[in-house]
Amino acid sequence: MIVLGAGMVGTTTALALQARGLDVVLADRREPGRETSYGNAGIIQGEAMEPYALPTNPVELIRLGLGADNAVRWTLGGVLGQAGALMRYLGNSRPARHAAISAIYAQLVRDAVARHEPLVEAAGAGNLMRPRGFRQGWRGQHSFDAALADAERIVKTYGIEIEALDGDALARAEPGLTARYAGAIDWKDCWACADPGGLVASYAALFEARGGTVLRADATTLTRAGAGWRVTGETGPTEAARVVLALGPWTPAALKPFGARVPMVGKRGYHLHFKGERTLNLPFMDTEVSAVMSPMRDGLRVATGAELVPMDAPVNRSQLIKAEARAREMFELGDAVEAEPWFGTRPCLPGMLPVLGEVPDQPGLWAHFGHGHQGFTLGPVTAEILAAAMGGERSEMIAALDLRHALA
Repeated sequence: MIVLGAGMVGTTTALALQARGLDVVLADRREPGRETSYGNAGIIQGEAMEPYALPTNPVELIRLGLGADNAVRWTLGGVLGQAGALMRYLGNSRPARHAAISAIYAQLVRDAVARHEPLVEAAGAGNLMRPRGFRQGWRGQHSFDAALADAERIVKTYGIEIEALDGDALARAEPGLTARYAGAIDWKDCWACADPGGLVASYAALFEARGGTVLRADATTLTRAGAGWRVTGETGPTEAARVVLALGPWTPAALKPFGARVPMVGKRGYHLHFKGERTLNLPFMDTEVSAVMSPMRDGLRVATGAELVPMDAPVNRSQLIKAEARAREMFELGDAVEAEPWFGTRPCLPGMLPVLGEVPDQPGLWAHFGHGHQGFTLGPVTAEILAAAMGGERSEMIAALDLRHALA
């Protein structure tokens, strides 16, 4: 068995298949955890019961296009290049459809922390994790009150735990903040990670310690080899009866040569690390600029919202500039650690659910991707579902996440 892609999704897929007694090779063009899984805000989001929907109000869409909201940036070229996928995404964002999708999505998220916990322990990665906490803050009282009402709806619907903090309580919880907030919501069903790429690397090391093989190989070398498959890496070709493509945003391109076309909405995100002696105890989202500030090993990571552009689009720092400006209002922030920002693409499917399954008319070729904003959170959960499907099991969840739902 070969798993192509050593991000969170691919690495946990390799672990799940290995746990079922299979001989697994984990292959990537880089070291484990160095692509999209490295660049997120470092939160296992046990509160994220509903996937991110697109605004369905035309006025709001226009506001986004004009840059009035830092949550999403889009350009005409970026939208036209993904028009078909965006239209399907928009249709699924309508309230009734989004509620039906969220009912499935929430089942996955409920298991997120429970699936990570034994892996963190077995990998000896507890020093990277901080259980219970991710906060969102609002400057205006009216905005905070509205957000709290929606959070209480989520609590009632899904049974998760929150704590509402007024401005004084937030200041006590985060003494490094120099800005004043009307209030914050503390989402208790989350874990914070100080090094997302490092956590994936520790999972990969666990996979190796259990007898797995990690090698360097590029997915573009994947070819048929008789009844099986071949990948060519640094040490030569590796063959297996079955291959899993877990390449995140690169998966649709890898599937094209094999006749499978998957419309995808690419949402680019940026981050930079900054020096500073006093920053945060837990990751914190400033909702006005839709930026998450996370304390990391490398400094305070300032991460942006979403930019709807092709994967090969040039760097645009506009969202990051606004996020950095707000961070400097919030903390005594030092210089940037890196000269250039990191950026990567979240693999968002129009159906808002991750997908998995065997590629039609390609026996032995499987895919597992499309986690959008939550690959870091949901990797171990959907890896178990994929492993069950590859073992011949059938369930309502396997059917709900079937790859064929995403095909054009």
